[in-house]
Amino acid sequence: MSATMTGAPEPTEPRPRLRIRLAARGMDGVTLLAAPALLFTVALFLYPAAYGVWLSLRPLHHAWLLANYVHFFTTPYQYDTIFTTLWLSLPISLLTVAASVPIALRVRRMRHQRVLTTILVVPITLGTVLTAQGLLNYLGPLGWFNRTLLAAGVISEPLLLVHNYWGVFLSQVIVGFPFSFLLILSYVSGLDPSLENAAAMLGARPGARFRRVILPLLASGLVTTFCLSFVQAFAVFPSAVLVGAPSGATRVISIAAYRAAYEQYDYSMGSAIAIIMALVQMLVVAVVFRVQGLFYRGPMSGGKG
Repeated sequence: MSATMTGAPEPTEPRPRLRIRLAARGMDGVTLLAAPALLFTVALFLYPAAYGVWLSLRPLHHAWLLANYVHFFTTPYQYDTIFTTLWLSLPISLLTVAASVPIALRVRRMRHQRVLTTILVVPITLGTVLTAQGLLNYLGPLGWFNRTLLAAGVISEPLLLVHNYWGVFLSQVIVGFPFSFLLILSYVSGLDPSLENAAAMLGARPGARFRRVILPLLASGLVTTFCLSFVQAFAVFPSAVLVGAPSGATRVISIAAYRAAYEQYDYSMGSAIAIIMALVQMLVVAVVFRVQGLFYRGPMSGGKG
């Protein structure tokens, strides 16, 4: 008589081991190698960000929850720092990306590419403070640049190129260009030369090859480079103090956060300004990627496969 008729329970299959069940869900030994990186991210990014948000919602004088944010956006001296920072960071990012493209296209065809690349990335090793100090000595009223122009009779009085907008602009371009150049060079080096050669064989001129072949393949890379350069330039602080006017034309949002936290000892307000700073950066990056998605959808580069 069968087991069903006698009421005996059917034998069940043994339960797989925990390792097998985790592997079925994608949690194998290789995945666990990402655990240190995850802990590093939580410890050095997620926790400080969450703590900053929590601190920004605890105003110094026990006001209501969003008092810091209301104060910031109702005080022109505070919220104007957003536009001042954007007025610096957006042109700097556009210029560094635009200047990097033709140089990267030229460098990839050179025999001594590593030597020239090393020379171009030297400013990134100097740091912002040393670069700003060099600009003070070179572009200041008694610097080499003004003295040379005065001696040549080109100008009658020194040009004001530091302690204003242009001092910060030039400093950030010098520091930011190597970063943009290295990123774009990596994208350009990944392009398949046969695509450009095929366009040339079909009669396309250099300008047409760049617009119709190279630029579409670099579109995503250029957008990514612009966003990373913008985030770097938006966080400008030493240059705005050393070669800018921190109480005037170059009072950027990072200076507002610093003064709130370390001069007024209002850490809650300083955290609120830092959170606003991060939100503005994320908003600009989201808009840039959204605009790129409206005009171009395609691969990041033409691989050499």
